[in-house]
Amino acid sequence: MAKYGKKAGKKVEKAMHERKEGTLKSGRSGKKVTSKKQAIAIGLSEARKEGAKVPKKKSSKKSSKKRSSKKSSKKSSKK
Repeated sequence: MAKYGKKAGKKVEKAMHERKEGTLKSGRSGKKVTSKKQAIAIGLSEARKEGAKVPKKKSSKKSSKKRSSKKSSKKSSKK
């Protein structure tokens, strides 16, 4: 099971509180965040930047490889 540090928990708690107040904004767009999942992601991201104990992000390399292999097989079957 994933282990998170206390600092990470505090950052997520702060982000959730800001979301509830309506003051949490997303990165580049600056739009108001309303999703709980997005608030958690922002909190973990901030904690990661400050060096808190947060497990690594899941990489999406596996899914992109699967997609490319499916596309190539479809093209070859059409011919």
